Order: sequence, then C-alpha cells, then structure tokens
Amino acid sequence: MHARKTNTLSGVPEGDSLHRAARRLQALVGERVEVETPHPQAAAARLVERLDGRRLEEVRAVGKNLVLRFDGGYVLRSHLRMTGRWSVVPRGSRRAGLPWLVLRGERYEAVQWRGPILELHGRGLRRLGPDILAVRPDLDGMIRKLRAEPADRTLGDALLDQRLVAGIGNLWKAEALWHARVSPWRRLREVGDEDLRRVLEEAERLMRASLEKGRQERSVYRRAGRPCPRCATKIRLRGQGDANRTAYWCPRCQPGEPPRLPPATAAVARPRGQTQ
Repeated sequence: MHARKTNTLSGVPEGDSLHRAARRLQALVGERVEVETPHPQAAAARLVERLDGRRLEEVRAVGKNLVLRFDGGYVLRSHLRMTGRWSVVPRGSRRAGLPWLVLRGERYEAVQWRGPILELHGRGLRRLGPDILAVRPDLDGMIRKLRAEPADRTLGDALLDQRLVAGIGNLWKAEALWHARVSPWRRLREVGDEDLRRVLEEAERLMRASLEKGRQERSVYRRAGRPCPRCATKIRLRGQGDANRTAYWCPRCQPGEPPRLPPATAAVARPRGQTQ
C-alpha cells in the first residue's frame, strides 16, 4: 500500500477520523519499525525500549482509539482526545516541534503529535462499547447498553459515552439527532427503541460517508443562530451533561426542551464565547 506524500489527521478527532488514520498507517504494517519518543512525557512510558525493532502487525480503529499491535504480544493504544493527530510522511521528512511518537519504516514514518494517551498493553479497551463504524455495527448491543443506563439520562449525553457506543463525538451526535428528528434533551425513558435505532443508523451513515468520501454534512453543528435547513427555525445551543459538551438542535424539528436552569447558573451552562 502506498501512502500519499503527506497524510495528516487534524481537527477534533471522532470515530471516522480514527478509521481514516488507521488506513493511512497501513503503509507501515508488516515492517519492523524504529521507534522514537521525542516528547519527554512519552519517553517516560519507555516505549522505545519495548517496541523499537518490533514488527507492526496490525493497526485498527476501535471507536475513538487507534490500536497498534506489535509482535511479541505488545498492543499500543492511542487516544487523541481533542487535540492529538497522526500523520504519515516520507521517511526523514523535516518537522518542527516535538512529536510524542515516531514509528519509522523503510519508506514512511508515522508521527503522533499532541497525543495525551499512549498506553501499552491496550488497557481500557475492554470498557468500550460496540464500534459505530464496525463492518457490521452491533446496533442491538448499543441499544441494550443505552437501555441499561439511568432512565432520566438525556440521549445527547448518553451518545457521547464511549462505554455505550464507541466512536460518536459531538459533531456526529448533533448531526445524527437532527437527521433523525430527535431532541438531544429527551430522556432515555422517553425514547423508543425505534427512535434509538434511527439515531444510531444516521450516525453510522453520516460517519461512513465521511470516512469513505471525505464528506461531512453539517446542518446544525456550530450553526447556532442560523436557520435550520429544514424549517428555517434558528438553531440553538447549550452545554449538556457533566462535561458541558455543546448540544446543537432545532427546537421545531427536534421537539424537547432542555431543563430550566436557575438564573445564577444559566451563564455558566452556556459554553464560553458562545451565545444562546
């Protein structure tokens, strides 16, 4: 497999981005790689001592994780959080800054930047839910996990829980809910299995299109105050869940209002730098 001259994964990574990165790293699969950890935090994990010279046997995406399997039974988990990225470039390419990890093959090298999580042995993967971009997504398994959550949990918050569904981030949560005409503020007890399935199917469809064709449909995400493409009602936004992740929705197409907040906390609930 041939990599492009420069392949970079950037922006806020979601499941489709990680699957795309896994495809790019196939350029190194089957090779014995030289390993460098220029960043001191990565060096502390002693990845060089354990992985240098080993054959990279497999690279795959699992939800928002990139999993790299080396000979000898070593498995490396990379989670990019909000800022990390992988690039695949020709061997010896010049770069500025300190990447966390460099895997160097005969012709190409994979470079991981701003990678807050690099774990050897793959700890934490067992806690992940079914992958929304699996070859055959286990929608029934996802619905069962969602049903096992507290019934008063909001659907928008639950969809971001990687223990329940692996791979969906804030962008695809907002877009899938809009396409399915389901409010992020509906409680799980208020959402039937048919609606849950429709939301998950829309998420898989949109993310698959992004992965295969590089097309990202944006109807509500980061479009607060603009007209809804369906009904022209102004898109709204508000922080949701313990992490205060921003929810975007059309109040007409997706009926279901957020809970009222006391006046003293209303400003705190609104994401900084954004208006209602």
